[in-house]
Amino acid sequence: MSTSEIFLIAISSIYTLPYLIWRIARTDYFAPLVVVQIGTGILLGPGVLGAVYPEYYSFVFNPSVLQALNGIAWWAVMLFVWVAGIELDLGKAWEYRLESSVTAGLALGVPLLFGCAAAMLIQFYPGWIGERAMNWQFILGIGMSCAVTALPILILLLDKLRILRHPLGQRILRYASLDDIAIWAILSIILLDWTRIGKQLTFLVLFPLFAYGVRRLMAWLPERDRWYLGIISLAFFGLGADWAGLHFMVGAFLAGAILDSAWFEHGRMDQLRQNLLLTVMPVFFLSTGLKTHWSSGGLEVLIAAGVLLIASVSGKLLGLRLAGKLLNWQPGEASIIGWLLQTKALIMIIFANVLLDKQIITGQTFTALLVMALLSTMLTVPAVAPKLARLQGRKNTPE
Repeated sequence: MSTSEIFLIAISSIYTLPYLIWRIARTDYFAPLVVVQIGTGILLGPGVLGAVYPEYYSFVFNPSVLQALNGIAWWAVMLFVWVAGIELDLGKAWEYRLESSVTAGLALGVPLLFGCAAAMLIQFYPGWIGERAMNWQFILGIGMSCAVTALPILILLLDKLRILRHPLGQRILRYASLDDIAIWAILSIILLDWTRIGKQLTFLVLFPLFAYGVRRLMAWLPERDRWYLGIISLAFFGLGADWAGLHFMVGAFLAGAILDSAWFEHGRMDQLRQNLLLTVMPVFFLSTGLKTHWSSGGLEVLIAAGVLLIASVSGKLLGLRLAGKLLNWQPGEASIIGWLLQTKALIMIIFANVLLDKQIITGQTFTALLVMALLSTMLTVPAVAPKLARLQGRKNTPE
């Protein structure tokens, strides 16, 4: 068969299997389609399909097909991260800066400490720390993976719970937006490379100048042309960041973060995000699954994933409980916000992909993080829905 025919077999598998699982098993309550797509990527990877049907796996996912899929996956995730950067609304966070900064700081800081503690334990065992990683990079990278909140998935879950446009939902988005900026800033620190410090300083010096120029052009152009300029600047900022050794996804986030969401029609932005999830992001999920590794054995990976999940969830819940005490929240709010902010899929997976590409973590560490992200996201709605019903019931009860 030709490469194009085998490529289309792979594409058919990528889109058909997750959709059938999602529809037939009706997983939407605990696992939205995007989570099923990530899980299916793991099933199609070398650890499952490659182990059960090695000949079929080698035939479909041969080097030529993988090269084509990786190209689509890179551009898909750059677009998705760019949209996430645009959607950051820091105006409200500044308006409520004391509450937002205290909450976001505790929501990020406590699980970061817990995750770093877990990483310090894991690093003593062989096969977990990447070949090019220094200990502090590995520890901080794992810690941040435990502290990440997946803002795009959070938006989907808030909409599912029907609180996206409510005051509580908007508060949660404020906290997540501040943490999103901190996450990418810390990733940039982790990726600092003293052998390429000249290039990185050049990028950091030139970036504000180019960002200023892009913003001036955006304010002057009509909306139709803003989309084209945004895509062009995305490609160039991604190229610049990758050339500097900071990874193209850092450039993609910066390309979106410098833009004002008010410059784009919100309905079209929502539609773009949904279309990306429908059309090209499943290819990224598959490419993520193909990077999974079970070399030390499935049990060890699952134990590591469990340790990281406990660090992530308990750290986030404790951080929000402390915030609730300090800011005098209503009973039950801290638990709801904590469970929603511990949602990991997508952004954590993107974060972990960068760590893997830079050889800060190994394939089996990446697999443990991926399993942790899936479990974290699947726990969210079942944990939050009854708590939210009780909170809303108390608000509706006359005194």
